[in-house]
Amino acid sequence: MNNLERNNALVARARRVIPGGMYGHMSVQRMLPAGYPQFFDRAEGARLWDVDGNEYIDFMCAFGPMILGYRHPGVEAAVAQQRSKGDTMTGPSALVVELAERFVDQISHADWAMFAKNGTDATTLCCTLARGATGKRKLLVAKGAYHGAAPWCTPSPKGVIEEDRSHLVHFEYNDVASLTAAAQSAYGDLAGIVVSAFKHDAFVDQALPTREFARAARRISDETGAALILDEVRAGFRLSLDTSWSSLGVEPDLSAWSKAIANGYALAAVLGNDRFRDAATKVYATGSFWMQATPMAAALATISALNELDAPKRLEALGQRLRTGLHSVAQRHGISLRQTGPAAMPMMLFDDDAKLARGNAFCTGMLELGIYMHPWHNMFLSTAHTEGDIDRAIACADEVLANI
Repeated sequence: MNNLERNNALVARARRVIPGGMYGHMSVQRMLPAGYPQFFDRAEGARLWDVDGNEYIDFMCAFGPMILGYRHPGVEAAVAQQRSKGDTMTGPSALVVELAERFVDQISHADWAMFAKNGTDATTLCCTLARGATGKRKLLVAKGAYHGAAPWCTPSPKGVIEEDRSHLVHFEYNDVASLTAAAQSAYGDLAGIVVSAFKHDAFVDQALPTREFARAARRISDETGAALILDEVRAGFRLSLDTSWSSLGVEPDLSAWSKAIANGYALAAVLGNDRFRDAATKVYATGSFWMQATPMAAALATISALNELDAPKRLEALGQRLRTGLHSVAQRHGISLRQTGPAAMPMMLFDDDAKLARGNAFCTGMLELGIYMHPWHNMFLSTAHTEGDIDRAIACADEVLANI
């Protein structure tokens, strides 16, 4: 059992001054089994150290932002250089223009870019732009999909009123008939279709989009004048150096980005085509910290490094190595382990484990051996992970599965 003495003392202190001791997806006490640390001290590459000094190979990558690994030298150098000149200023630095140009050059559908701070900002702004451009109200959203923590999209109903979601129409992801029926129910008042890059709902198997589904979403958007909004917040740059749907031959009108675009520095982006430029000019969207210069310096360095490394290819190879190894050890121990979604963003669930008893036992056992995994959320690989890290995780899984 890992020593968590300092961590537990901090948890007790936090409960007095922070609601619940922690909130949101980072609340270990509410979200994860016993034994997980709540507080961390430092990180480097693909590794984390908690406040008690326990070391972990991290397969969550800060829930996605760390695509190049913690404290990537090139990103940190760019940040330090910009910080020496200025960060939060009365107006933006020239980097905002350079970064917008870089996104427009990088992403096929993009004619312009706007910047914010986190994924909820980006997805919400996309919806506002769709409504502003079309003058319509209804948004089609997949059942169970996660698009952020604002009232319109939060997975928790607490504090949300009916009016916050009165113009959402739901459909089943990858189900063309369901999508078509939802669009028909919103006929004449459809502002946008919001879709994740792939189905990455928590607690259930993940699913890549079918070409038929993606093309149906594009066709319905074209026929109705609605915006096709692609939520790239979680998947952006992990599956492709363009949009995640570029390989399907489908381009969105608007796309929302955050997490990995600045390798851990707080930044989000909304990219759009010229059809939505006028709305983007007229909608009022802003924040005191949205134009910080250091995250933009980080993003420019991150995008350059991702291109140089061909990061999606590297992440796919690491993911396939992990997936193959876990499949092999699970079979050896007669355990049915489901691995779904893109290999670069691992998701593991056990058969006949509705209450996650086996998943929790597996991940707790891995944690004790220095492997930080998640029992019900998709995980993330970074270019800082090595083949040795993957092989170490597989060897630990062999040991843990032998005892479950």
